[in-house]
Amino acid sequence: MKNGALFFLGVFGAIALSWGGVVLASSHQISKIQPYYDTLESQFYPYKQAGIAAEGEQVYKSMGCAACHTQEVRRPGLGYDDLRGWGKRQSVARDYIYESTPPLGELRRGPDLTNFGPRAVKLGLDETHLLTQLYLGSAGMPPYRFLFERQKVIGEPLSTALPINAGPGYQIIPSYHAKALVAYLLSLKQDYVYPEAQPLEPAKEGTN
Repeated sequence: MKNGALFFLGVFGAIALSWGGVVLASSHQISKIQPYYDTLESQFYPYKQAGIAAEGEQVYKSMGCAACHTQEVRRPGLGYDDLRGWGKRQSVARDYIYESTPPLGELRRGPDLTNFGPRAVKLGLDETHLLTQLYLGSAGMPPYRFLFERQKVIGEPLSTALPINAGPGYQIIPSYHAKALVAYLLSLKQDYVYPEAQPLEPAKEGTN
C-alpha cells in the first residue's frame, strides 16, 4: 500500500488524541476533586476507610464481589434505585476520591451495596447474621466457607462461633478476613448530599 505508513500514522494519531482528550483530561479533572468541608458540622466528607473496614475492602475486591454487586446509585430518572432503598441521591465522583480503583461493579445480580450499612441497620442485620449468611450462602449467593474454620469445641464454645449446627463437638469460627469483609459492608454509605449531587430543578415552562 503506497500510503500505508501515512495512513497508519494518521489512525494512531487520531487514537492517541482521543485517548488523551478523554481519558487523561478526565483523570486530571477527577484528581483535582477535594473532600468537601461542611462549615456547619466542621467535618470533611467523605470519610476515608480505616481499620478493619479498609482491610475488608481488599477482601471484597479479591473475592470478585463486584461481579454481582454494584456500588453506584443512579440518579432519579435512570432507574428505580431510590424506590428499591439503595440510595436517596445519585453517586458522584467525590464519593470515590479515596479509592484508586473503586469497585463500581458491572452487573446487578445482587443488590447495589452503596448504602448497605444504613440498610442493614434498618433491616436488623448485625455482624453475626451477615457472617452466618456468608457461610451458608443464599438463593442468589454461593457460600464462602473457605473464610471460616470448623474447630473442635474445647470446654465451652467460643463467643465468636456462628449459631449453626457444625456437628457434635464442633463449632464454626469466622476468620479475620470474614470479619473484615462484614465490617466493610456495614461501613458502606453515601448519605451526605454534596452540592453537585443535588438534583437539577426542572426547567420552568416558557424559559430556555
